[in-house]
Amino acid sequence: MTSNNEAQTVFVIDDDADVRDSLQWLLESVGLKVRTFEDALTFFDAFDEQQSGCIVMDVRMPGLSGINAQKKLPEHNIELPVIMISAHGNVDMAVRALTQGALTFIEKPFDDQVLIDHVHNALEKDRARFARRNSQARIRERYDSLTRRERQVLELIVKGFSNQEAADELGINRKTVEGHRANMMAKMKVDSFAELVQVAIGLGQVKTLDFS
Repeated sequence: MTSNNEAQTVFVIDDDADVRDSLQWLLESVGLKVRTFEDALTFFDAFDEQQSGCIVMDVRMPGLSGINAQKKLPEHNIELPVIMISAHGNVDMAVRALTQGALTFIEKPFDDQVLIDHVHNALEKDRARFARRNSQARIRERYDSLTRRERQVLELIVKGFSNQEAADELGINRKTVEGHRANMMAKMKVDSFAELVQVAIGLGQVKTLDFS
């Protein structure tokens, strides 16, 4: 059976080789795929945006610290969940890491099972993120396949226009709008108006709808 974690990678970033080796052994012992890096810059260069997983990163490292590396993740289009670890943790560090979006902050030495549990939680969150991103990409592809007129019909319909009102707005007849609407819904792979509205909101075509 294929493991749910098989396509995911835990990226361990720590300047201490013994720590890297220890974490790699621990995480691989529970069936996780692990890649280790001695600094964040090397990780940035090696990372592929299509990869799913999580980051386990030391707070204090020579050069680019873990805290500063965490701030730079968006610059490299890296959205992976981050678990920060430190042998010299303090409240300020923990607050900064968590404020910047880290899932958790763990002080060394830590219980092996605690780290494993946090890593599994991070991987689950990234699986959900990856699925959402792939779903959004598929929806965008469907939207891009619409003709200009179908997009116009979509925008009017989700704003509450009836077929006749959309026809009047576009200067075409109602039957033509009905045809465009049927084609548009087939291309978008939706079966109801409610689904269509949700898709349109996800695409940013509709921000709020006023039904008053």
